[in-house]
Amino acid sequence: MTKKSFNDTFLKACRGESVPYTPVWYMRQAGRYQPEYREIRQRHTFFEMNEKPEVCAEVTRLPVEQLGVDAAILFADIMTPLKPVGVNVQIKSGVGPVISNPVRTPADVNRIGSLSPQRDVPFVLESIHMLTSEQLDVPLIGFAGAPFTLASYLIEGGPSKNYHQTKGFMYSQPEAWEALMEKLADLTVTYLTAQISAGAHAVQVFDSWVGALNAADYQTYVAPVMHRIFSRLKESTDVPLIYFGIGAGHLLREWNRLPVDVIGLDWRTSIREARQLGIEKSLQGNLDPSLLLAPWELIEKEAREILDQGMETPGHIFNLGHGTYPEIQVETLQRLTQFIHEYTQK
Repeated sequence: MTKKSFNDTFLKACRGESVPYTPVWYMRQAGRYQPEYREIRQRHTFFEMNEKPEVCAEVTRLPVEQLGVDAAILFADIMTPLKPVGVNVQIKSGVGPVISNPVRTPADVNRIGSLSPQRDVPFVLESIHMLTSEQLDVPLIGFAGAPFTLASYLIEGGPSKNYHQTKGFMYSQPEAWEALMEKLADLTVTYLTAQISAGAHAVQVFDSWVGALNAADYQTYVAPVMHRIFSRLKESTDVPLIYFGIGAGHLLREWNRLPVDVIGLDWRTSIREARQLGIEKSLQGNLDPSLLLAPWELIEKEAREILDQGMETPGHIFNLGHGTYPEIQVETLQRLTQFIHEYTQK
């Protein structure tokens, strides 16, 4: 495969530099809305797809070629590095990660091992190397789950609507909570550092469920560990660091204090509202993915509003406020990508 010239528009926007147009990629852009993905998924379990570099690379690359987006995100799951450290996890269709040995006691925390990427997840590193050295002409985003979000699955045993067991553990066993946060922080830094060394051009930390906390609890129980993670990454790399969560608009001022380059917004907080809060970092987002099921006229209207706000200050990457849905049409994302590029072309 002959590589075209490298498109670094996404990386420039991450750093708040001048760009020829607003770059775009979509969370969960490799996924069930694609007929090709569904066909591959019929032949492999999720983790088999993840653990076969040729399959992982194909699934990662497909939306870049199909949609014309400005970045790829590695096909994996935030549970991927937990499997080799003693967590019995399965990805159940229609449910998500399900853990058969949840964390409930300090002893459960102690049994979580440490990650050795070359030994435990060599397929992730091989997939990254394959993509960045041979196949992609856009940046590859690596990623990991943040400690709170990983802990929520570990403690709840799977997805939750209220995270009361997670918060109960946090409140009632603060020493065990801190130990769990430290273990997960070490895992996150080790995993992301290995992805960057393998060739990832940027990394995103998904703290999907941390919006369940109020700002004071975030500051007490989570912010210190997130500061350590991003500070340690900054010491060893200069790739852009992205932090994203859902329903976390009330935490944006706390996030602005972290050594990150880009803050990802869900659809509840507009680009302009974030700027009015004093957020000066680059922003990523934030079309409600449900809007992609609406008539095109409404999609275009909402996208234009986001783009207009994003162009008011340097540093905007267009994205969804969360991941794509199976019901979304490939043609809709193709049309949206083309619109974003044409509308913002300078």
